[in-house]
Amino acid sequence: MKLYFSTRQIPQLQGLAMAERMDKLRAAENKLTAPEKLLLNICKLLIIVPVFVFILRSAEDWSALVWAGLFILAYPFLLKPFQYSMCAKYLSDPSESKGND
Repeated sequence: MKLYFSTRQIPQLQGLAMAERMDKLRAAENKLTAPEKLLLNICKLLIIVPVFVFILRSAEDWSALVWAGLFILAYPFLLKPFQYSMCAKYLSDPSESKGND
């Protein structure tokens, strides 16, 4: 699976405006199968749960807040490429959609 760090890197979305890319990506996300959605949600939980653990530990050690902040910053950098890659296979080719108009 190829990782896409931006929607502009996805071949099916190249040349489209940002709003159009987001609409097509949302539509593709709705086509994800249940196991794919489950995997994506588990990955989200693996990043979100440690944030709360670090926040709880901040009473003992204030540096835990730094780690919580790092996990929050890592959230979009780790999950968005994974989400884009999973959704890319459900995007139609732009040449196919133009031929049907």
